[in-house]
Amino acid sequence: MALTVSIPIGTPPQNQDMVIDTGSQLSWIQCIRKSQKPSSPTNSSSSFDPSLSSSYLAVRCDQPACKPQIRDYTLPTSCDNNRDCHYSYFYADQTLAEGNLIQEKLAFGVGSKPMPHIILGCASADSSSGYDKGILGMNLGGLSFPSQANLSKFSYCIPLRTAAGSGPGPFPTGSIVLGENPSSAGFRFVDLMMSPQGSRAMPNFNPLAYTVPMQGIRIGAKRLDIPPSVFRPDAGGSGQTMIDSGSELTYLVDEAYGKVREEVVRLVGPTMKKGYTYNNGVADMCFNSQATEVFGRLVGGMTFEFEGGEEIGVPGDRVLAKVEDGVHCLPLGKSIMLGAAANIIGNIHQQNMWVEFDLVSHRVGFGKADCGRS
Repeated sequence: MALTVSIPIGTPPQNQDMVIDTGSQLSWIQCIRKSQKPSSPTNSSSSFDPSLSSSYLAVRCDQPACKPQIRDYTLPTSCDNNRDCHYSYFYADQTLAEGNLIQEKLAFGVGSKPMPHIILGCASADSSSGYDKGILGMNLGGLSFPSQANLSKFSYCIPLRTAAGSGPGPFPTGSIVLGENPSSAGFRFVDLMMSPQGSRAMPNFNPLAYTVPMQGIRIGAKRLDIPPSVFRPDAGGSGQTMIDSGSELTYLVDEAYGKVREEVVRLVGPTMKKGYTYNNGVADMCFNSQATEVFGRLVGGMTFEFEGGEEIGVPGDRVLAKVEDGVHCLPLGKSIMLGAAANIIGNIHQQNMWVEFDLVSHRVGFGKADCGRS
């Protein structure tokens, strides 16, 4: 499950499906080297053909973009046999995207004016394991799309998973707004936690993430006994809480996850599906379909609490997610399963709300919405 947008890229434009990812920096698209039929370059395609675009520019090895700061890439750049700049980008789930850096024009919406060239990756299908679409990197990094496009704010609205039929598979189109959102007057905001002084000495802190001041978690009306410090970066940077539209599930550090699981087991432990896990063992609080009604009645909703009294509330009928026929799971996992030392609020807990990132005022806003109709 992910929020995907179709973006016209190149001249003439070729529509490319890209996943909105506030957890990563580098944008990239699937590319092919063998020309497609030029008669239909604007049709939605799984791959971009550079040979059909007059605005395509390769990034060469001697250009500044090929000599980035270490934090811009998870692996250093290198030169291919043609002296083009090659990149490799690892994600927290251990998937890899690699290819050559290019410069191209992007345009949002029908008839919109293309912006100047931006730098993005051109990945070959066999070198982007785990992905069948591109990525639109939206974090705070200098190579992210908001930074290169000089955006002051952006927002998105993720529709309910059930709107396309429960479970993995097709997902309805949501919305993304670049700039001022007409609905923002009704949003409730929390200030982002910016990089603390000395963050370079904090090996587990991600300074490019949208870090929010989470305070606690409620299950039903009960506030769990989790110290607020669990959701804040410690001296080594572990424990920050970030908003990540590219992650499906929400991940918690061990202490927070343990308290959630303890409460769920206390309330509905006998109805849990024993021995079953989802997503390679990440989610282990799962139930048969007939147990979901009992779960909703005994557990109720789940709420993520933030500084200043703001909240993300998940109603009882959406606390569980259908993962396959007859099976529903609490869409939570331990962040240690990703090799991460952070709390990550995934897109499954951002459904049916506007999430706005105000890059000038350094804050994030939430507003309830019917994202299937927005």
